[in-house]
Amino acid sequence: MKNVVRSIRGIAAASMVAAGCTLATCVQAQGNTTQFVPIVGYRIGPLASIGQTFYSGMIDYFTLINERDGGINGVKLSWEECETEYNNSKGVECYERLKGKSPYATAVQPMSSGITYGLVDRVAKDKIPLVTIGYGRTDTTDGRVFPYIFPMITNYWSMTTDIVQFIGQKEGGMDKLKGKRIAYVFHDSAFGKEAIPILQDMAARYGFNVDLFPVAPPGFEQGSQWLQVRQAKSDYVILWTAGVMTPSALTSAAKTGFPRDRIIGITWAASEEDTVGVAAAAKGYIAANYTGVGADYPVIQEIVNHLYKQNKGNLTNKSLLGATYYNRGVVAGLITVEGVRKAQEKYGKKPLTGEQVRWGLENLNLDEKRLKALGAAGFMPPLNITCADHEGSGMLKFQQWDGAKWVSISDWIEPERARVRAKIEASSMAYAKEKGITPRDCSKEQ
Repeated sequence: MKNVVRSIRGIAAASMVAAGCTLATCVQAQGNTTQFVPIVGYRIGPLASIGQTFYSGMIDYFTLINERDGGINGVKLSWEECETEYNNSKGVECYERLKGKSPYATAVQPMSSGITYGLVDRVAKDKIPLVTIGYGRTDTTDGRVFPYIFPMITNYWSMTTDIVQFIGQKEGGMDKLKGKRIAYVFHDSAFGKEAIPILQDMAARYGFNVDLFPVAPPGFEQGSQWLQVRQAKSDYVILWTAGVMTPSALTSAAKTGFPRDRIIGITWAASEEDTVGVAAAAKGYIAANYTGVGADYPVIQEIVNHLYKQNKGNLTNKSLLGATYYNRGVVAGLITVEGVRKAQEKYGKKPLTGEQVRWGLENLNLDEKRLKALGAAGFMPPLNITCADHEGSGMLKFQQWDGAKWVSISDWIEPERARVRAKIEASSMAYAKEKGITPRDCSKEQ
């Protein structure tokens, strides 16, 4: 596969027996000086279109850092991909296969909630960060209980409050939600049910009604659900779907005449793959996102100039430069690099262990000034990670499909932090009690 790293195990294996050394010392003896990224990801399987674009964006950012900057303060990045096919057991197998390829394993980003659940306990034992931007377990936001897991930028509960607040803005204020009916059309799984308690809590506080319409995956046929949405006289629909379920929903909504500009999709229903194929049925549809849209951002143009004009890019379809999942991959790569860069401030400009990178991620502060320097102002929200808060933002933008492309239609919207945090702590502390974990005292962390 293009741009896949040379395996360091092959470098070390020949001398391990003769030298009687460990993998780590043998790799060091062979002069390994790269920061290794184990890519537990997918290019095939049910969500192949997501993975192909996302991981290309992430790899392009790593390649940009190597080509343009000579690495992170002189330390080049290397990586190896292992195909999970979006399968939970294969994801765990890939993690186990890659984690020992280098003593400098940086962070894992599987782009799968199921695989994330399978790795929660493993990464803590192995001391390798698990970065889950916009997916996974919401309660892992509490870094006191989950020091090696980073659901950065946003989690599902913050997303819910952002979406409701966006609807409130459209209505002219949160008080205007009183008496409104909001339909929740959702993937009938743990993923889809994640938002229900927060949504019902907000309904009680703001006086709107919530009607639940589960859709069994894969969700090709949704005619009955959308007829019920119309019969309920819903004012808005929150669409909590992913994959083929999203275009199927938009097609069904069009058939029943439900206005697409009153359908607000979750971040996993916000890609070109969700809209291009259903043509007019998607026009006007709105969705949440944690990145900006398009390829006009300086960071994307740097990738174009340094990679694609030199035929060094990872995408086979260049038209996807600036696409939703590509931009998310670039953000994932940027966060990884900046976590390493931050860790180097404490541990030195050299390849770092996962444990050391964890410290960097936990002390990461990407403010507006730093994002501008990276060419990413407006491309992602400011991010400030702490010992207790591994989300660090919670903010989303909203975008609308104009029939040909996504157009940004909002500024960053803040979540209801205090209420979300209270629920996170209740859940994380219950997990800590169940697992016999003593939460960290963040006042002692540096």
